[in-house]
Amino acid sequence: MTALDVFWVGLGGGLGSLLRWWIGLRVGQLYKGPLPLGTFVINVSGAFVIGYLSILFSVDWRDRYGDFLNAAVLTGILGGYTTFSSMQLDASKLARAKDRVWAVGYLMVSVVLGLAAAAFGAWLAR
Repeated sequence: MTALDVFWVGLGGGLGSLLRWWIGLRVGQLYKGPLPLGTFVINVSGAFVIGYLSILFSVDWRDRYGDFLNAAVLTGILGGYTTFSSMQLDASKLARAKDRVWAVGYLMVSVVLGLAAAAFGAWLAR
């Protein structure tokens, strides 16, 4: 790891976080329903893009940190864009609001559709 790697990951992470914030804000302005749609859209779209780009960049999951594209785009931008922790917080809030079935369903659908989106993105890239 070099200082330049750290720079690219940090820059990409900042850009990805800003994109996540902006998309979450826009979805929140358009959707006023009871479910955390913004986090869901962000995570599923991020899974699709990372699946697609990982094939395009020929990334092996054991070695995805080394070069510029991997560091800046996959780890940085997409790592900053997607948000596992917000998904967990959203599910926790649903469960505390006595919506435990919605909380479990939200987590399950998020994981299954995220996996499907990543697989579909990888399939398209091939």
